[in-house]
Order: sequence, then structure tokens, then C-alpha cells
Amino acid sequence: MKDIVIRDIKAFVTAPRQINLVVVKVETSEPDLYGYGCATFTWRSKAVVTALEEYLKPMFIGKSVHNIEDIWQSMMGSSYWRNGPVLNNAMSGVDEALWDIKGKLANMPLYSLLGGKCREGIPVYRHADGSSWEEVKERISEFQGEGYRYVRCHMGTYGGNFDKRQQLIKPENAPSGSYYDPKKYMRSVISLMDKVRTQFGWELEIMHDVHERLSLADTLAFARELEPFKLFFLEDSVEPDQASYLKYLREQTCVPLAIGELFTNPVEWKTIIQNQWIDFIRVHISDIGGVSPALKLAHFAQAYQVRTAWHGPNDLSPIGMAANMHLDLCLSNFGIQEFSGFDEAEQEVFPGCPQVRNGFAYLNDTPGIGVGFDEKAAQKYPAVENMDFSWMFSRLPDGTAVRP
Repeated sequence: MKDIVIRDIKAFVTAPRQINLVVVKVETSEPDLYGYGCATFTWRSKAVVTALEEYLKPMFIGKSVHNIEDIWQSMMGSSYWRNGPVLNNAMSGVDEALWDIKGKLANMPLYSLLGGKCREGIPVYRHADGSSWEEVKERISEFQGEGYRYVRCHMGTYGGNFDKRQQLIKPENAPSGSYYDPKKYMRSVISLMDKVRTQFGWELEIMHDVHERLSLADTLAFARELEPFKLFFLEDSVEPDQASYLKYLREQTCVPLAIGELFTNPVEWKTIIQNQWIDFIRVHISDIGGVSPALKLAHFAQAYQVRTAWHGPNDLSPIGMAANMHLDLCLSNFGIQEFSGFDEAEQEVFPGCPQVRNGFAYLNDTPGIGVGFDEKAAQKYPAVENMDFSWMFSRLPDGTAVRP
């Protein structure tokens, strides 16, 4: 086998949807052979680019593109301190680009290299939100009309943080922030789910994302109150550093549990999977280092009947979404895929985006990951220098800062 080596590693930041996406290009000693990967950590994109250009690139120029596992392990150990989101996302960009190259060399789509199809189409779910029941109902109706059968239901974003709707009373000189009242939020969600079931019946699969907004005691009470509505899953009901509480939730509620989009370290998911405290693992694949670790995680979860539900928000490039979907196709313990859609600008920058028809996603079956990157078109959508961080500055009614 001819040895082909890494000639260059480039990082690009583009924002076709006004959300910074980080794309990595690995060029090889073969002029027309290259691969693309997703390294998107939207809120720290400059740090990821620095890690790629200043640290990973100098170490791996000249390394064989065939040895993905060796390169991944070398990247993980290269800074001694490890398992953080900046380094993991930088690693993901290189890892996915190398898998893209390997697929092109084999003239096979990535899922074929990973074992082949377990299904023909990938069921996906959408996110329905609004500032009122009427807006949420309209959004769900739109999704149903497009053929979607799985919908995550919210009202007022995470925690229901619309001050006017919740009529929050804050102290004098309260700092600015995204305020919410946990008790009012819980009541509003129970009311919302009752309306969803009354309006749309039981054929629609529904989810909800707590986004870690509740105390542990409130989380248990909330989960119990949601039981009559037969959720497909309840997401991120606790913080990652309180994951041991999932043991009590599992023992005291029958609501299926999903968690993981903030995980960056295998220690965070090992125990909860082994003890079967969760039903779905929700990691953001670039946050754990790319396709290589995600495949290992999925196989580990399979032994305990835990299914995948990879994180698929709008701060994920179409390359990253396609990487998710290649895994979705080849894993027997696939559960569901989050999907935020692609607008026209994204499809211009990223030719070959997966297509969704009647609630199922389909890849284009070209070799590798199958989604390209138009570097010239990307320049039309430069990085956003002042992204809106406001939703992450969460506060309780008395002004206490809490994690989003």
C-alpha cells in the first residue's frame, strides 16, 4: 500500500447561519486527495483554531494518513492535560478528515468502512419552540406536515425564560441575564405536554430537554409528573457532575432518560452506561474527539442496551451532521438523531448535505463523509465576531447565576 502523508492542516471559520462553524481540511501528499472534518466549538472557535494551527498541525505534518488510531492517540496525549472541549474539537476535525480521506481511498462511504448499513433511512427529530402554546402548536403542525414523527417540545426556550410570560419579580439592581423560575417552568411544561397529547394524540413521539435547569429534588418530581405523557426521552435532567443522581431517577421513574451533550471524558459516561441508568447517550461527537471515540462509545453502550441519540444542534456543521449519520446507519443500537435542518446558505457552502424526506435522513453515498466545503462560498459568510451569548447567562429570580 502506497504511503500517503499529511501535507498540511488548515482551519476555516464560516457562519452561513450567523453561527460560527469550524471546518478542518487535511491535505495530503497526493495533490487531489484531501478530507474535511468538523471541529465546531462555536463559543470558543478561536481557541480551537489556535489549537489546530499552532499545536496539532506542526506535530502531524508528514504522518501517514492511514494510521488514524495512532494519530488520534498521539493527539490526545500531546498536551498531557486532556479531555477538554477545545482540544477534543480540534482533534475531531483532524480525525473526521482522516476518515473522509480513508473513505475516498477505498471509494466507499464512511458507513461501509464501519460495517455497513443497519437501516436504509435515519429517523430524525426536530425542535419545536415558541413563546406561546399557539406558536408551539403551529411549529409541531409544520413538522408533522413535513413527515416528522419525533418532536422535542418546548415553550420559551430552555427553562421557559421569558420574563414577561413568567412575570418574574427580580430584586432591585438585578444584573442582566436570562432569567427563569424553576417552579413556573415545571408547571408550564406539564401544561404544554398535556396540550400536545390532547392536540396531537399518541402517535407523535415527544421529548423535552431540561437543560440542567432544576435542582435534584425538583428533577425527580418533574420526571414523575411527566410519566403520563409517555415521553420518548427526558434530556439532560441533571448536570454532568451530578450524574450519580441518575441512579435515583432510574429507580423512581419510568421516564426514559437521555444525557451527554456536555460530556468530554469517558469517566462521565462509563458508570451511567454500565449501571443502565440511562436509555440514550447524547454526546456531541466533536466534543469527545470525533468519529473514532464515538464508534467505541457506541459499541460500549450496545453491551448495556443503551442507544445513541447524537447531539445535532445548529452549531454543528453539515460535515459534522453527516459524520453523525454515518454512525447512525451502521450502528445496531441507534436510537434517534437530532436534526436542526440546513438553510440555503449552508447548502451553498457545504455541497452534498444529507437530505430528509418524510422524517428520514439519507446520505448521498459518495466516498468518505460525502459533504464537501466550498472555500470560496464560505468567504461570503465570515465569522461572527460578536455572537449572542445572552442565553447562557442564566439566572434564578433572585439574580443568582446558574449554569445554562
